[in-house]
Amino acid sequence: MSDTPLAVAVEAALAAGRIQQERADSVGKIQYKGEIDPVTEIDLLCEQEVIGRIHKAFPDHAFLAEESGATKGDADHLWVIDPLDGTVNYAHGYPCYCVSIGYQHKGEVVAGVVYNPCLDELFVAEKGQGATLNGKPITVSPITDLKKSLLATGFPYDISESSDNNLDHFQDFITECQAIRRPGSAAVDLCYTAMGRFEGFWEKKLHPWDYAAGWLMIEEAGGQVTHFDGSPFQMGDRSILTSNGHIHSAMVDILANNPV
Repeated sequence: MSDTPLAVAVEAALAAGRIQQERADSVGKIQYKGEIDPVTEIDLLCEQEVIGRIHKAFPDHAFLAEESGATKGDADHLWVIDPLDGTVNYAHGYPCYCVSIGYQHKGEVVAGVVYNPCLDELFVAEKGQGATLNGKPITVSPITDLKKSLLATGFPYDISESSDNNLDHFQDFITECQAIRRPGSAAVDLCYTAMGRFEGFWEKKLHPWDYAAGWLMIEEAGGQVTHFDGSPFQMGDRSILTSNGHIHSAMVDILANNPV
C-alpha cells in the first residue's frame, strides 16, 4: 500500500507541511510574480520535496505544479500540485496555508490530499471511497437555507487592475447569507466546505493546482462542484462554485445577477 499514488501523495504532503512549519519564522527571500503575487523560498523547497518524492515512486508520471509549470511525462498520470497554497498568509505569519496534491488518471482526478500544518489537518479523498479528515469520514453541511449559511471566497491578484474581480458577487452575497469569510487559501476553503465548516465557496481566476484535490474532496464528501451557472465543471476552468448541494441553486441564482 505504501507505493500507491494516494499513499505517496500523503507522505509528500506531510513532508512539505513539515518544511512549512520548520521555516515559518524564517521565510527567506520573497520574490514577486506580479505586483502583489509573491513566491517564497519555501514555495520552491516544498515543490521540490513533493515532486521529488512522487517522481521517485513514479518516474514516468507528468506534473503540473504552480512554480515549475508543466513537466513532460505520461499524460495518463498527471500530478497537479500547489506546494504552498496561501503564500501571502505564510509570508505574513498568518496561520492559514497548506499543501495541495491532486492525482489525475486518464483525465479524471482520482486522489487528492490537502495538508494544513497549522492545525495538523490532513484531508484525503479517493474516487468512490469518500473523504476523510485525519482518518475520519467527513460530509458536507446539512444546512439548507442560504440565509443561515457561512460562505467563503477569495479575490484575484489583479483585483486593482481588472473590473472582473469578484467584488460584485461579494456584494450580492453578503446580504443574502449569514456571513462570508476570506481565509486566503482556496484549497483550505474547498476542504472546509467538504467537511461542513462552510456551506459554499466561489472564486474566479483559479488554476488547476488551486482546486484539483479540493474538488474531489467536496464531491466525495457529498457536495457539488460546478461553473457559476451550474453547468459541469472541468479541469482547467477558472471560475468555480462549490457547495453542500442544498444551497447550490440559490448560489447560482445570485451569481446570475452579475454574469461574466
